[in-house]
Amino acid sequence: MTKDQKNEVIGALKEKFSQYNNFYVANTESLTVEQVGKLRRICFNKKVEMKVAKNTLIKKALESLDDKRFSEVYNALHGVTALLFSESAKEPALIISSFRKESNSDKPVLKAAFIDGDVFAGNDQLKALTTLKSKNDLIGEIIGLLQSPAKNVISGLNAGAKLAGLVKALEDRASAN
Repeated sequence: MTKDQKNEVIGALKEKFSQYNNFYVANTESLTVEQVGKLRRICFNKKVEMKVAKNTLIKKALESLDDKRFSEVYNALHGVTALLFSESAKEPALIISSFRKESNSDKPVLKAAFIDGDVFAGNDQLKALTTLKSKNDLIGEIIGLLQSPAKNVISGLNAGAKLAGLVKALEDRASAN
């Protein structure tokens, strides 16, 4: 690979790292060509971009963007490395988990995940990553929790009005007799 080709790959990787807040670093070393093709198709269908590059080029791309921000990812850059870029923080984790289940294997191996500035290192983090909630899900839950007390007060007031109507009807009936 010539120096110009390496610089082109580094530039393309920098663009992807800048474009996405979430990326996963996985080891696809022991997968067959057919399995890698299947994984790529699944990623494509789920709007996850999968890129394979040399570890040194990945590291240079990350260092040129922000050396300190990505420093915890560098330890994961060994062996065959596939990068999974996604807008969704948990979609790549779901893809890896379902791929493993379908192929009855423990491959691909999660080396690290960079999620909104936090690094999740190691294959043991995969289960936690599959349960992550998106920012919009969390905002929705918070709004629901904030609305809950107001709904209780309103329903209490409505129930009070119904009770007052019932008492008034009983008074009217008693005065009529």
